Amino acid sequence: MSFIDLIATASFGIESVVARELQALGYTDTRTDTGRVHFRADEKAIAVTNIRLRSADRVLLRVGGFRATTFDELFEGTKALDWDAWLPENAEFPVNGKSVHSTLFSVSDCQAIVKKAIVEKMKSRYRRQWFAEDGPKYKIEVSLLKDEATLTIDTSGAGLHKRGYRPLTAAAPLRETLAAAMIQLSVWNPQRTLWDPFCGSGTIPIEAALLATNTAPGLNREFAAQRWHRVPKSLWNQAREEARALVVSDQPLQIIATDIDPEVLSMARYHAKLAGLEGKIHFQQADVADLQSSRKYGVIICNPPYGERLGEQREAEALYGVMKKRFHLLDTWSFYVLTSHPRFEWIFGRKAERRRKLYNGKIECQFYQYLGPRPPRPKGPSAE
Repeated sequence: MSFIDLIATASFGIESVVARELQALGYTDTRTDTGRVHFRADEKAIAVTNIRLRSADRVLLRVGGFRATTFDELFEGTKALDWDAWLPENAEFPVNGKSVHSTLFSVSDCQAIVKKAIVEKMKSRYRRQWFAEDGPKYKIEVSLLKDEATLTIDTSGAGLHKRGYRPLTAAAPLRETLAAAMIQLSVWNPQRTLWDPFCGSGTIPIEAALLATNTAPGLNREFAAQRWHRVPKSLWNQAREEARALVVSDQPLQIIATDIDPEVLSMARYHAKLAGLEGKIHFQQADVADLQSSRKYGVIICNPPYGERLGEQREAEALYGVMKKRFHLLDTWSFYVLTSHPRFEWIFGRKAERRRKLYNGKIECQFYQYLGPRPPRPKGPSAE
């Protein structure tokens, strides 16, 4: 198999998490841009990364790139690329586009030019004048940034946040990919207690359990590239078998998920069952005002209400005041809070040791990180 250029797309602020995930999978030749992590690999990597990446939004195949300030340059540059190496004669290939700070600012015109150029290349390759486009889907994107055109094909299909375990959604759901990144940005590991006191439909605790048991998030879903001739079924079967062999099903866990709403809690239990995690997470109806624990060195990771809507801000601020009282009683714990509220630190009564700008959908948030003391190292034979 030959080496190809791939791109794992990521929400702003979690590119470094995606890069670390890629390196852990053995793809060490990476380069990070805003919202993208570039890497070189073989065709099998398309299957492996779609199945196993936790925080990436999509995996794109980079067909090529070039400078384009005129429609002629865009047409000729696109036509010169090796489309016939990927697109079969019956390929369905819709073209989407975006343009940022570029001379060619009309996205619809750019899409039409790229489509025409690919058709001309296909005519030359397959010796025909018309294409039915009734075969596998190859979703193409032309991205123009400062007059540099990049042409990609989406290998994922539905976004990678769609794991398949969450058919039901609560209000303002947190994306699975963002939850996975938040967990990996924390100090939590399976030897420590994790608690989400605003668990909603269960995304944070479920993603934590998947991570702790080394369960690949994409094991039970399909991807666009599964129908591509360049990525045969044997590669997908092999990638899935390898991922299943790595699952640690007997991993002891201390994951607590609570919420004041019994309906969303029932939803969270259902989602955990669909994810194959029944019995791995302790669900309980509880108000954050009653939060207490005798356990030491635990980690709270949560996504409380932001108060974005008119009239809800005071409720959110009152809730943050309750969090201040209850969280501060857990003097050995670490806290990680995602919110868009600009006065959270002031209300919480403590400045975060670290902050990171993240986006929950289109909402700009801060991920506030409060670090507790490190747990003592367990005494081994050498310490005696």
